[in-house]
Amino acid sequence: MKPLSDIEIAQKTQLQPVVEIAQKLGIKEDDLELYGKYKAKLPLNLIDEEKIKKNNLVLVTALTPTPAGEGKTTVSIGLTEGLNAIGKQATVVLREPSLGPVFGIKGGAAGGGYSQVVPMEDINLHFTGDFNAVEKANNLLAALIDNNLQKAENLNPDPRAIFWKRVIDMNDRALRQITIGLGGTANGIPREDGFNITPASEIMAILCMATGFEDLKERMGNIFVGFTFDKKPVFARDLKAENAMAILLKDAIKPNLVQTLEKNPAIIHGGPFANIAQGTNTILATKMGLSLSEYVVTEAGFGADLGAEKFLNIKCAAANLSPSAVVLVATIRALRHHGGALPDELNTPSLEKVQKGIVNLDKHIENIRKFQIEPVVAINGFTNDSDEEVKFIIDHCASQGVRAVLSEGWAKGGDGTMDLAAAVSEVVESEASHFKPLYSWDSPVVDKIDTIAKEIYGASHVSYTKKAKLNLRRIKRLGFENFAICIAKTQKSFSDDEKLIGRPENFEIHVREIEIAAGAGFVIPIVGKMMRMPGLPSKPASEGMSIDNEGTISGLS
Repeated sequence: MKPLSDIEIAQKTQLQPVVEIAQKLGIKEDDLELYGKYKAKLPLNLIDEEKIKKNNLVLVTALTPTPAGEGKTTVSIGLTEGLNAIGKQATVVLREPSLGPVFGIKGGAAGGGYSQVVPMEDINLHFTGDFNAVEKANNLLAALIDNNLQKAENLNPDPRAIFWKRVIDMNDRALRQITIGLGGTANGIPREDGFNITPASEIMAILCMATGFEDLKERMGNIFVGFTFDKKPVFARDLKAENAMAILLKDAIKPNLVQTLEKNPAIIHGGPFANIAQGTNTILATKMGLSLSEYVVTEAGFGADLGAEKFLNIKCAAANLSPSAVVLVATIRALRHHGGALPDELNTPSLEKVQKGIVNLDKHIENIRKFQIEPVVAINGFTNDSDEEVKFIIDHCASQGVRAVLSEGWAKGGDGTMDLAAAVSEVVESEASHFKPLYSWDSPVVDKIDTIAKEIYGASHVSYTKKAKLNLRRIKRLGFENFAICIAKTQKSFSDDEKLIGRPENFEIHVREIEIAAGAGFVIPIVGKMMRMPGLPSKPASEGMSIDNEGTISGLS
């Protein structure tokens, strides 16, 4: 019999009303802002800093992934089910999916198999409208900029020196570079522009870094827009934009409550990508979870060199959060890949390939320990994994003093992750982790970039183009040297060359340019051939989707 698809499993699940899920967290119905029966917004006054200090934060990250991903979200949800199954009170806190990947290559991001958050279709599609609000706030600022250009009495902005781009939550390569303002004087000032995907918007980054509504407004006012003709910086506050933008985000700032398949609480909020942004959910959502639960399980995008590094050096440093443990997700498929397996060999057992590819996992283990946090390796199980491959990973990790556990959340839900949950709780209760960021924000920008490139990526050297060197001087002139570093880099390699798999050595990181996200509080070095607007693959996931006359969706996974 053909196994059920993710969406079929989700649709067969009888959901609990969200008010009942809220009761498990001690939240009264009157405190909820209901979005139908199964979704709700949570008020920010539920955040309690004293409770946060007493509870435990567990980060789920991964080795360097294959294009399909290695199942961090699935493992995060499964681990939450497992922790609750062994008597721990746990909530999973995740990012919201972007429509671009949903209709592009991945097809959804609500977990998989029997480790999912539901209602799956809603979460993967428009959800509670947070992404739409981010998009509208971003594009309001863009409209205000172009309107100021058009006015007789304006801020004297230089159209050639405007850095703010429009966004849309879709993979659309045709929008990467466009010309606007054509068609005569009534249509504005002609200039080059472009679109980023919504998760790459600085508004999304700000939403995820904000500690409250006033902080949100201040950060949006601090957005660096560009320069005037006389080289003076222009900020969003100069356009009196921050309050109108905040109005559009008045509901989006509140975290969203849903549930897992096993009816445990799930908080989902914010959605930046980790290869082009900080790759973590909102500070507010994480703090909300920690205010309401003994354990919070959260994830950070792509491999640990991206999402985990940014989670620890940016989010935790900014929010004074201290993870008690890190779970490193490994798949045998990915280890075969890093061992040199060709795409059509990834699902074929090969101990030799796994033995070669284990160096990638080793480097990620080393990196997590540099933050003085103890990792647990979760082997996310697939049906084509061999027993000898699993045993090799467990034994290899044990030789390094790291517990590796087979995680079967996809196939069995919480029943398949209780061993993993026990291993994680053991690390947490041992108090073996003493988190320390890898760099001080007050250090010079080049020193911070060097630290990440050499310590986390394993690079031997960092080079800067002429444009990047000009950007460094601009950052210094504007007084932004004490910002965090958010490197935009391929997720396919430790290096900036996606072809260098495994654990590359003696390579150079090439900084092409450095963008400023003054509202978010970081600068963004762009290394290698990175872009912030993806395109669709030759066969997008959307081609396999359908909806019937009853509104039942199929093909979303």
